[in-house]
Amino acid sequence: MERVKAKKSLGQNFLQDAEVIEKIFEVANVQKTDWVFEIGPGTGVLAFRLSDQVEKLLAIEIDHRLVERLQQHFVDSKSVSILEGNILDMDLKELFEAFGFDEHPYKIIANIPYYITAPIIKTLLSLKYQPQSLTLMVQNEVADRLAAKPGGMSLLSIMAQYYATVEKKFFVQREAFDPVPDVDSAVIQIIPRRAYNPEEDRRIFRLARAGFAARRKTLANNLSSGLSIAKETVEEKLKLLGLRPDIRAQALSIEDWERLGKIF
Repeated sequence: MERVKAKKSLGQNFLQDAEVIEKIFEVANVQKTDWVFEIGPGTGVLAFRLSDQVEKLLAIEIDHRLVERLQQHFVDSKSVSILEGNILDMDLKELFEAFGFDEHPYKIIANIPYYITAPIIKTLLSLKYQPQSLTLMVQNEVADRLAAKPGGMSLLSIMAQYYATVEKKFFVQREAFDPVPDVDSAVIQIIPRRAYNPEEDRRIFRLARAGFAARRKTLANNLSSGLSIAKETVEEKLKLLGLRPDIRAQALSIEDWERLGKIF
């Protein structure tokens, strides 16, 4: 196929390293019986390999030029569907029902646009029909934040780890892409462990947003001002949970936030 010029406006950097692709397949444990949902297939380097390795592939691409090329390539395929659209604007529940993904286990494999990583992951973790696993290429720095341990937590890591286990699998040098981006990358694997429940979860994330309002301040100070509760009352509640009064939000585990949610 003719070489395609990447669009900066879409954050396009096309993966071209065959070794990296094989490692992604190993992490995702790709099997012949798998159904796979791919986001942003781009020039098709992953899609071409997946089409030979899995039972069904559904891919969403925003760039019309690339959609046309991929649809032409797979025009005779009964197992590959290439659709045009923005993942953040689509009704994924309706889409999955239309393609049978509501009744069959599936995996997500994707090299997602780095400038909208957080919204995409939030969208995927809130799916009604949850995948078995998500194997995603993201910016290396974001991979570290997503998989952070207590002491280095952030709102992003809490959002991801509240719903799933997150593990950084391997580092990917920027030279694995064309054009070469300004950052290094990494592959993470996310395994959902809890269904999305906006009513039940709102309390936890309200607390977390308040707790991280000012990173230099203690959790007690942030919760006091964010929730309009006396600092002494907040400190008493922290003490009940065995948490120091001077602890900061980034030091809490997911379990700590769950326990906080029950007493606030």
